[in-house]
Amino acid sequence: MHPAKDVADRFPFVPYENRPKLEWPGGARVALWVLPNIEHYEYMPTFNNVRKPWPRMPAPDVLGYGIRDYGNRVGVWRMFDVFDKHNIKCTVSLNFGIIEHYPDIWEAMEARDYDYICHGLYNSRYMWNLDEAETHAVIKDCVDTYRKYSGRQLNGWFGPAASGTYWGGEACAANGISFSTDFYHDDQPMRVRTAKGDLVSIPYSMDVNDAVVYRWQTEGEEFARMMRDYFDVMYAEGEHSGTVMPLCLHPYLYGQPHRLKYLDETLAYIMSHDGVWQATGTEIADWCKTNWLPKLEGIGG
Repeated sequence: MHPAKDVADRFPFVPYENRPKLEWPGGARVALWVLPNIEHYEYMPTFNNVRKPWPRMPAPDVLGYGIRDYGNRVGVWRMFDVFDKHNIKCTVSLNFGIIEHYPDIWEAMEARDYDYICHGLYNSRYMWNLDEAETHAVIKDCVDTYRKYSGRQLNGWFGPAASGTYWGGEACAANGISFSTDFYHDDQPMRVRTAKGDLVSIPYSMDVNDAVVYRWQTEGEEFARMMRDYFDVMYAEGEHSGTVMPLCLHPYLYGQPHRLKYLDETLAYIMSHDGVWQATGTEIADWCKTNWLPKLEGIGG
């Protein structure tokens, strides 16, 4: 049985200009959440009949694997230093395989009290073509894994490699997950309806995302300009109603020596402004469930 009759059931449409005012804690204009995607790709992944896990097949793609392994060996530690410098509490988009394969990274994140979004087990295992039971099994396994290692309930979900299934929302809600970044369709948090309860959709970005712009040969200086320009608009609009600024990063890219300074400069620029709430995904979702989504009841589809 399909969990929603149509798109309007799942994603209520509320035009940007006709919404109530979103008020962030302390009167902030912008909620900044910083999302390093800390990922693990299998050296010899299994082809899943949808997409080749590596651009250069057959596996192993030593070039693709090596550069991503660099991110976990070297790049992530440089990024942690930059985040520490600016007192950033990250929400990590985490392949949960990292916890077992790279326990030093897990311990470093836990010491910093980071928040987490499950990004699947590995970034080479996709959700595409999974049926309803398989979808529930994958998400339940991730929730159980997180509880095993942290003792906490998992709150956030982002499909591995931005993949998904029709039943993903229901599986998240059924397993206690409260927010998702699978839907990049707004600049404010919105409601996602499922048959098992509502989720908060927190804005993620495929534009201020280093892995996406890198494919178009966009380098550090240009990406830093994009991040500043994005923030300037969110900050200006946030004077009238709160907005969200997602900063989506990958250690194998912005942990590189020639790009690191642009991350440092961008965070310094954003954090120099008054009215920036540097928040985690869980903090944003919890605030919205009580203070924002009720305002949208009865508005739109």
